[in-house]
Amino acid sequence: MAAEPTAVVSETGTAAPLEASAVDPHVGHAYTTDKAAYLRRLKRIEGQVRGIARMVDEDKYCIDILTQVAAINKALHAVSIGLLEDHIAHCVVDAAKESEAADDPAIVQDKVKEATDAIGRLLR
Repeated sequence: MAAEPTAVVSETGTAAPLEASAVDPHVGHAYTTDKAAYLRRLKRIEGQVRGIARMVDEDKYCIDILTQVAAINKALHAVSIGLLEDHIAHCVVDAAKESEAADDPAIVQDKVKEATDAIGRLLR
């Protein structure tokens, strides 16, 4: 059984302890069916980042390093788009169904706002 997270990392990269009530309320994440594929992609990206560090350490040509940085950015973008697509296809759609059943438009509005905020962070 996996250990529960004890901290959350903010947009600025700082870790803050999780409150007991803040432990992941999003059960059954949309990406779960593709988790292995996401992990493979992220491991590949991790290897690319280590490769860039080696290139810098070995004083490789700047343009070659920038080419590798661009490749990592593209790979991270693909992961982000996939996660966003999964979120909209599952979490937002489920919230719309729940919102309709409960006759509470705030349920879906919250999920749409969450997705919109995530898109905004990706575009910064």
